[in-house]
Amino acid sequence: MTASPSPSQVVIHGFTRNGRAFRPSDWAERLAGVMAQFRPAGAQAGPGWHLRYSPWCFPTVVDGIRCVAVNTALREHEPMAWNFVMNFARDNELRVSEGG
Repeated sequence: MTASPSPSQVVIHGFTRNGRAFRPSDWAERLAGVMAQFRPAGAQAGPGWHLRYSPWCFPTVVDGIRCVAVNTALREHEPMAWNFVMNFARDNELRVSEGG
């Protein structure tokens, strides 16, 4: 999946600040899977909702690099979840950019 990040997102890129690819290769899907339970009100409707990524945190590809896009609304609605995902990026020295 390739997406154009919006201004209301931060993107966690799949490489460290010193340019090394982050491993394991499915890190973005794993992180987004952990965050899948955090959703806007009403987003849990429909069959199979529990098998989908959250619209607030989902894996994507930007310029050929695996990434996780995180909607900034998560910070207001689920501050602990926001801190978790941002701390993940910091602890693993991953590049984070606003809006892409």
